[in-house]
Amino acid sequence: MKTGRLIAVMTCLVALVAAGCKKEGSGGAPEGSYTTIDWSTAGAIQGTIHYVKSPPKPIEIDMSQDPACTLGPALYSEQYVVSNGGGFANVFIYIKDGLGNRVYAAPSQPVDIDQKGCRYIPHVVGAMVGQPVRFTNSDPTMHNIHMTPTVGGNQPVDISQAPNAGQDSRTFHAPELMIPVRCNNHPWMQAFINVSANPFFAVSDVSGRYFIKGLPPGTYTVVADQEQLGQKIATVTVLAKGTVTQDFTYGDGAQK
Repeated sequence: MKTGRLIAVMTCLVALVAAGCKKEGSGGAPEGSYTTIDWSTAGAIQGTIHYVKSPPKPIEIDMSQDPACTLGPALYSEQYVVSNGGGFANVFIYIKDGLGNRVYAAPSQPVDIDQKGCRYIPHVVGAMVGQPVRFTNSDPTMHNIHMTPTVGGNQPVDISQAPNAGQDSRTFHAPELMIPVRCNNHPWMQAFINVSANPFFAVSDVSGRYFIKGLPPGTYTVVADQEQLGQKIATVTVLAKGTVTQDFTYGDGAQK
């Protein structure tokens, strides 16, 4: 083979290898193709989730089957956590539509769920597709993490963690709401993981408040999702550097 032709072949091979080794980030998108938040124009959505009826009385949980679980304060059911002013906690709020073809990189920082006092803390979390969710056992007893996602690409999990030891992380590959997390050893333990395709989500606090920042100006479909009562939907327009208020109400009989 002539020298010129050999050089041409080698050059072609190098180009093919370079193309095949193109660096990718989470979600399979090529590095550098992600959308970055323009904080000079970004807006926000804030609001309060209200529960307008008298909420069901919290039920004290009987944990006597495991003496290690009785060392801390009494636990109560967490399906309805409502403040004196009617603020509804543990509601997941996220942007469903309106971002167009924007793709955002998943954070490398994990979302933490602790097992402490024989409960999952926090009760409801949000994470992006590709972002680690890290489980820790801070209790002096064996715990179990059991998840059964229903969306393709999200793998079931059934693992045990020794007392006061170990951390396990999992990532999810597709958006999915209210994935239940349970402990086979302590059936009252339950948490919910929400997996979002974008970073614009929040969980309402003990007063029912939420805040979503960093949104580019535009019109969005905003969804609130509660583990027992389902979804509420609103359309919101965010102006450049503006903050718009969008409240949601549960217990009024209007479901979407």
